[in-house]
Amino acid sequence: MATTQSLHFTGGDLPADKRYDPRYDPLVAADPGTGRAYAPTYWVASAGTPPEDDGPIMRDTDADVVIIGSGSTGMSTALYLAQEHGIRAIVLEANQESWGCSSRSGGQGQNASGRLKRSQWIARWGLDVAKKLDTEIRTGFENFKSLTKEIDCDAFDGGHLYLAHRPEKLEYLRGETKVMRETFGYNTRMLSAEEVRRDYCDERETAGAMFEAEGVGVHPLKLTFGLIRKARALGVKIHTASPVQGWETRNGVHYLRTPGGTVRAKRVAVCTGGYTGQNLNPLLKNKIMPILSNSVVTRVLTDAEMKACNFRSQTFMTDTRTLRFYYRLLKGNRLQLGSRSSVTGADAEDPGHLKLLTDAIARKFPPLAGIQIDYSWWGWVDVAHDMMPRITRPDPAQSVWYAVGYGGNGVSFSTWAGKRLAERVAGQDAGREVFKLPIYDSPLEYPNLFGLVRSQAFAPFRRFGQRFLYKWYWLQDEK
Repeated sequence: MATTQSLHFTGGDLPADKRYDPRYDPLVAADPGTGRAYAPTYWVASAGTPPEDDGPIMRDTDADVVIIGSGSTGMSTALYLAQEHGIRAIVLEANQESWGCSSRSGGQGQNASGRLKRSQWIARWGLDVAKKLDTEIRTGFENFKSLTKEIDCDAFDGGHLYLAHRPEKLEYLRGETKVMRETFGYNTRMLSAEEVRRDYCDERETAGAMFEAEGVGVHPLKLTFGLIRKARALGVKIHTASPVQGWETRNGVHYLRTPGGTVRAKRVAVCTGGYTGQNLNPLLKNKIMPILSNSVVTRVLTDAEMKACNFRSQTFMTDTRTLRFYYRLLKGNRLQLGSRSSVTGADAEDPGHLKLLTDAIARKFPPLAGIQIDYSWWGWVDVAHDMMPRITRPDPAQSVWYAVGYGGNGVSFSTWAGKRLAERVAGQDAGREVFKLPIYDSPLEYPNLFGLVRSQAFAPFRRFGQRFLYKWYWLQDEK
């Protein structure tokens, strides 16, 4: 079983400090590097020529607004600031354009934000707030759909299959389907295992599925590259190889130190996702739990393999495991599949994590057992400690905003988060009812270890808790 990782992606022909670092860990490293090569993802290999950028910061510079991070959140924020508010931000990117989440994600654009389901919104905040939040998330999803029609990103508007990986999970899916239909007015419906295998693909594990019509699979890097081109056409500057290595605030001015010079900014928006380092800013320290997700893409399937697996749709799928698998047939007839990975960056290269995915392919699609893997990579997911994102100004006394914490559901919502973040940075949020929603009206929370009170003191023990939970979740999922 071969794995393709060309020098173009890993930077094997570059100096050591510019090569892709597979062991990078945001809880350990001071910053993600300076101008490092992309991870060896299928998206990077197939996105085409990257958009032009403005190179590294080369001297001290003044800016009204600085955005840190050039992924889909950062570039959406920059685009909407320029397009709707006449503000041309400077975007600082540590490595290459869209180097983090946007070049490594699963590309599943769901009608969601964060890890919680709508039934859990009701349990946490009550029905009235849940309905208002649904309206907001649904509006964001429709905005995302519009962007996928404007930008060539291999979009497939085929909905989402939430597959029961065991018969015992069907009752849970029936409950979620009922909530989606009766409470929120969606045309969500249950499918039998036979209907899934007949109309979508012969996924051998499934005992049935919940089908949501709201779901668009995309090539995430093509989408973000499209956002970059739109933003640069409006005068946005994107400086690659410019990590923020120091941040001081004096008299209301932010001094962002990069290797090539200091950027003095009046306002700063942080859009760094799972690559938010511990040293970036105290407002974000210990507020995100970065979790690794592995993904693979196979070689092109033969006609015989397509027929044997009865692939009839590019509709994307997730299963009901807590440590869920996400998968889909890509344009060009490759299979993509991903799931959780190592707890730490130091262990990310352990072959056991790749085996977890190849074993899943063999279980779900037996005719593909042992198929060649052409692309294998991993990336950090930004999980909020309470499982929901925040698009907020955490300290009213400081001109700093952030949009992070999507928990793996940021492909679609990140573009709407950027629009809302732009409104906040532009001062267009005061007194508006929508900004009273939970994802907008409070900062990210500190960790809560084993149900105890939330405290920064628990931060050093998060990965101990993660290891324990992974084992517990595996027992629940499989036994």
